[in-house]
Amino acid sequence: MRALTATTTPADPIAVIAGKRIVLGVGGGIAAYKAVEVSRRLVDAGAHVIPVMTRAAEHFIGRTTLSALASEPVRVDLWEGPDPIPHTKLGQTADLICVAPATARILSALAHGYSHDLLTNVLIATRAPVVVCPAMHTEMWEHAAVVDNIALLRSRGVHIVGPGQGRLAGGDIGHGRLADPDEIVSAIDGVLGGGDLSGVRVVVTAGGTREPIDAVRVIANRSSGRQGHAIAVEAARRGAHVTLITTVELPAEGVVERIQVDTAAEMEGALARLSAGADVVIMAAAVADFRPVDPSGHKIKKDAGLPAITLEPTPDLLAGLGRNRRPGQVLVGFAAETDDLHGNARSKLERKGVDLIVANDVSAPGVGFSHATNAVTLVSASGNREVPLASKAAIAAAVIDEIARIRSAVR
Repeated sequence: MRALTATTTPADPIAVIAGKRIVLGVGGGIAAYKAVEVSRRLVDAGAHVIPVMTRAAEHFIGRTTLSALASEPVRVDLWEGPDPIPHTKLGQTADLICVAPATARILSALAHGYSHDLLTNVLIATRAPVVVCPAMHTEMWEHAAVVDNIALLRSRGVHIVGPGQGRLAGGDIGHGRLADPDEIVSAIDGVLGGGDLSGVRVVVTAGGTREPIDAVRVIANRSSGRQGHAIAVEAARRGAHVTLITTVELPAEGVVERIQVDTAAEMEGALARLSAGADVVIMAAAVADFRPVDPSGHKIKKDAGLPAITLEPTPDLLAGLGRNRRPGQVLVGFAAETDDLHGNARSKLERKGVDLIVANDVSAPGVGFSHATNAVTLVSASGNREVPLASKAAIAAAVIDEIARIRSAVR
């Protein structure tokens, strides 16, 4: 048995970003104010930032503010300045182009090649990686045209830093809020870093499913989702295109798509849509083994007497993925155990037809559910590797290290 210590640490974003020429595009949305902080952080990390604003963006922030914090004055127009072809020069010399915020109009223009202003011309006149950070109201973000444009851009290799949920302009709450500046810079770091998962399509599940008993009560478990989210963040930092299927409202910087679910059936549906196209599927979620056969649509009242709850098994999601995965796909399962950790994990590896089991003894101090720390055994065909007690971020790095090793061995 070989010990694997959790000493992996994230690459220094300053070292990765330093010296890079980054075109920072700013669209015309209320979230344009966050672009100022993105610019400041990139410059502090040593990047040479060239800001390009749309005319609409000038309704939200002034040129002077962004010019003062970037490396060059703001550019807005194709026809301003001494350079006769500014879009070509900017597109050819950029190491990366980031658009934050990206409005529905910018997404549509980029998806369909409509180069109507300086920013869209630069986006079309480049071979540099492009990071797009959408921001808009929930109704716009969920519109079929925007959904299709995002899917099209993602299929072409555009890196999408999806919006979060929170307070939007006008005071309403919903999805569409621009990612925070640290998430955007982290995504840029991951793309420029060209990590060992660069371009790899990864699906991660996280959190504990909740199976309804009635309109109020559920059968649940103690999973916090922290480890799954940490793994999603680490995979994204190392260059992967990450889709996170989760039951919890935790942040996940760098994730390109986030799908919120509650039940095992909802998770199964999301996996059915995504798993076939994934290079790596990491099943970190604690999926319920049983669910009520006939959940009540109303709250069961105490004075009605003791109810009889009949349970049925939920689908074995991991085993189903193991049976149907395509050649070359890496499949990772998790095992939360209280006894015979190695024996149960090895049995699960073989029964489910997976490449790696991440096993932990949830009865041990500081391990597993509701803790900021974890300790795991990585069980694969090549043997067991112990990762001692460490932060969940460090555990995530060790898991991704092992996945990268497995991918290298099978290619």
